[in-house]
Amino acid sequence: MSQVDTLDSHSSADLMASVKSYLVGFIMSVVLTAIPFWAVITHHFDTPITLALVLVTAIVQIVVHLKYFLHLDFSEEGKLNTFSFLFTALIIVMVVGLSVWIIYAANDLMM
Repeated sequence: MSQVDTLDSHSSADLMASVKSYLVGFIMSVVLTAIPFWAVITHHFDTPITLALVLVTAIVQIVVHLKYFLHLDFSEEGKLNTFSFLFTALIIVMVVGLSVWIIYAANDLMM
C-alpha cells in the first residue's frame, strides 16, 4: 500500500468522523430547541419550571455547539483552541460587566 493510499484512507475516515460529529450536534440541537418550544406552547409545566427548563436546555445547547460545531475540547489538538476561547470569553464578560458597573455608578452619582 503506497503512502498516497494511506493518506486517502485517513482523510476519508476523518471526513466521515467529521460528518458524524456534525450530524450528532445537529440532532442534539434540534431536540434541545424543540423541548423548550414544546414546554412553552403546551403550558405543561408551571411558569418557574418552564423558565428553568428553557435556561437549562439553553446552557446544554451552548455546550453542544462548542463541542460538536466548534470542536472545543481538552484533547491535545483542541486544548489551545479551548483555552483561547475561554480567555476571550473571560475578557468579554469583564468588559461588559465592568461597563455596566461604571454606568450604574455614574447614574448613582448623577442622581
